[in-house]
Order: sequence, then structure tokens, then C-alpha cells
Amino acid sequence: MRLADKTTLGLGGPAKRHVRVTSEAELREALASAGDDPVLVLGGGSNLVVADDGFPGTVVEVATSGVRPDVEDGVTCGGVMVTVAAGENWDDLVALAVRKGWSGVEALAGIPGSVGATPIQNVGAYGQEVSQTIASVRVWDRALRGVRTFANADCGFGYRHSRFKADPGRHVVLDVTFQFPQGTLGSPIRYAELARSLGITEGERAPISDVREAVLELRRGKGMVLDPADHDTWSAGSFFTNPILDLQQSAALPADAPRFPQPDGRVKTSAAWLIEHAGFGKGFGDGAARISTKHSLALTNRGAATAADLVNLARLIRSGVRSRFGLTLVPEPALVGCEL
Repeated sequence: MRLADKTTLGLGGPAKRHVRVTSEAELREALASAGDDPVLVLGGGSNLVVADDGFPGTVVEVATSGVRPDVEDGVTCGGVMVTVAAGENWDDLVALAVRKGWSGVEALAGIPGSVGATPIQNVGAYGQEVSQTIASVRVWDRALRGVRTFANADCGFGYRHSRFKADPGRHVVLDVTFQFPQGTLGSPIRYAELARSLGITEGERAPISDVREAVLELRRGKGMVLDPADHDTWSAGSFFTNPILDLQQSAALPADAPRFPQPDGRVKTSAAWLIEHAGFGKGFGDGAARISTKHSLALTNRGAATAADLVNLARLIRSGVRSRFGLTLVPEPALVGCEL
């Protein structure tokens, strides 16, 4: 199996061994049978850059299913706990949540990948993060060879971070339990671009169905909704995270650089702004790997790129930003067999 066929970038060489599992028992068996081989757990393949040489071990593709709410349809009690198998499609869950009146993830519509991947990266967009609705994460601990359940407070969630990301390869997500408020209105909109799209002011609320549709429209305009016919969507989403700076670093940026104060006193800035102002605009590149024509944070495969092409482009951008601003951008996707 070529991993290029299993990733949204369309990049990656062959796997030594590939196992697709549809149950928790099959997942445990696949992990046990891998022996001393390295293991790559594969969900939707949307957050991976895999080397052209492929993966010299066992790829376990998680295709488990199941969505189990703790209340019946039509029963309203202010909130609902929903346990979702790791292999479920994330955007399908968001669509279901909106239909059922489960709020809290509507702004995360259109994000590709599986449910099991979301707590690892603590995915977020348009003012929401998945950690805001996660009650617990149940995993197979490969070091202890047993099942563990982590409450939200024990998951180490941060900006695009978790304890699972900090200890790669150890925890394999089995399912995620969400605690969703029930209702047709979402939480106050804190993201200016989304508020403008909805025709409201920041801090106002909107129906969760309207929020989902507005987010999908915004993401389509940025090439962030998968479309096989559009090479701008052949990406791993945002390739670099937004830097979070101390006050001295923030003060050193140009006066017009975006600055978003954080609860801990630090300041977040925009990786897209840094990239563009370092000379790498939308569509940058003259090969098969280029910056998206719609969004400067997405590095794309124009159809004939190699992983090496993409990594070389990422290195060039990161070096340019470091030279111009003294900041080192951090990649958001998992790099398998390659490094910046």
C-alpha cells in the first residue's frame, strides 16, 4: 500500500505492512502483532507528511465506528454526553451534532480527519477548540499494555497540543467522550472573520446551523475543504502553527504585525502574516509543491510533487521567516520519515 493513497497531501511511499481495523479487538491485535516493528496509526491521513521512502513498519488504519449519546432523541436536559469511536469521520460528527442540537463544535466544520486524531492535535478553528467539549479520552497505552481513560484536565491540552502529542506513539485513541450543551444557539462568536460572515458583531450568538455553513463557506474560499479536482486542497491544512511569543518577542515585530493577547500574558501572532511578509505569498513556488493560491499557510501538492519537494519548500519558508523576523515556525502536521 502506498501511503500517498491514504493522505490528503497525496504523498508518501509504501508501508512495510498495512492493517485496517474495524473493532477495538482488531486494533489491539494489530498493535500486538506488530512486535518490535515501528507502528504508524492512521486515521484520515489529513495531518501527515510521509517520506517518499514510505514507512518501515506496520501502518494500522483505524476504521472503528460508533456514536453513542447518553440520552435518547427528543430528550432535552441541557447537555448530552456522546462517546464516539476513534475511526469516525470528524466532519460527519460535526454535521450530526448540528442536526441533533449538540453545540460546541459547529465552528470546527470542514476539518478533515478522524475523531481519534482531534484530541491529539487539539484541533481548533474560528475561536473553538475540540478540548472545550471533550470530557474524556480513552486510549490503549502501548507502554503499559492496557486501557486508560484520561479526563479532560489530565490531557494536557494547549494550543495545538496535548499529552498524546507530547508522547508520540504511546497512546492510541480508542474513543472520545464529548460533553455537548444542547440548544440551537452556539456560544458567543469571538472570531472577527466569522462574525462578519454571519452578519453579527463579536460576542453575539448565532444558530449552530448558520455557524457551520458560514465556516464551510470560509474554508472553501481558503481551499481548506477537500476537493479532488482542486489542487489547493491537496494539503495537510495549515502547515505551521501560529507562534506564541513573550512580550519581548512581540515588541520586536513590526508595528502592523497581528497581535492577539493570550490568557497567560503571552501574545499570539499570525504565521500566515509572517510568511507573506517574508516574501512567500499565495501561489509561491515554481515546482510541483507550492503554497496554495488561496491560503498562505497551506503547502500543496500540485499533482506530481514528492514529499521531498514539499519538505524543501517548508524549509525555504521557515528559513525566510527566521531570517526576516528571528522566529522559527513550528510545523503542525506529523512528519513521518522526514524532518525540517
